[in-house]
Amino acid sequence: MTPVIDLNADLGEGFGRWRLTEDEHLLSVVTSANVACGFHAGDAATMRRVCDLAVERGVRIGAQVSYRDLAGFGRRAMDVPAAELAAEVAYQIGALEVFARAAGAGVAYVKPHGALYNRIVHDEEQAGAVVDGVLLAGGLPVLGLPGSRFLEVAAKAGLPVVAEAFADRAYTDEGTLVPRAREGAVVTDPSAVVERSLGIARDAEVTSLDGRRVAVQARSLCLHGDTPGAVELARRVRARLLESGIRVAAFA
Repeated sequence: MTPVIDLNADLGEGFGRWRLTEDEHLLSVVTSANVACGFHAGDAATMRRVCDLAVERGVRIGAQVSYRDLAGFGRRAMDVPAAELAAEVAYQIGALEVFARAAGAGVAYVKPHGALYNRIVHDEEQAGAVVDGVLLAGGLPVLGLPGSRFLEVAAKAGLPVVAEAFADRAYTDEGTLVPRAREGAVVTDPSAVVERSLGIARDAEVTSLDGRRVAVQARSLCLHGDTPGAVELARRVRARLLESGIRVAAFA
């Protein structure tokens, strides 16, 4: 069978006049857009603009939910009571749904961001709170790290689960992401990112930071939109996948 991979990117990561991601260009490359919903980045006008562009280009819209942490870009560890976190996840999904529907589509999936994403790899209570929030918003497919507590809890709750991988992030020998504070956590060599993308999509494996081959089963590949040269790198990744016989298509 022909391997199939989705390409997702974090978009709409701006606020007011400040913009971090090159949304227009990346939406011509990716198949799924993780749109910031206002808690780590994004505002109403930005969400509306990105949803309109995504629908124009046939890109699926996903809600990228996070802890309420604009100042820290959602990357600071926070302790949020489960009931409060569930409500805030649902709130973010609902906010984006308004603009997705106005553009002629709807929110197709949910992906946590930053510190929340990493926390629910191991924290079952917080993972459960995110799942409760997704259920409160009507229930949607969720995107997350393979083997995480989040995907396990979501599957038990009846939500469709989709595993993703990161070509520009270093992995531990256990298959988790190396914390950003550690040297080498982000892969900056464009050629290495391209080849790691192919390895993930074709061979379902990646080389860890310590040099070991690690199995990575993923239906979606994340291309970070806030790295230098993100657009050109995304184009190179997509081209390499296609020329290698990999089909690029959305999962939702």
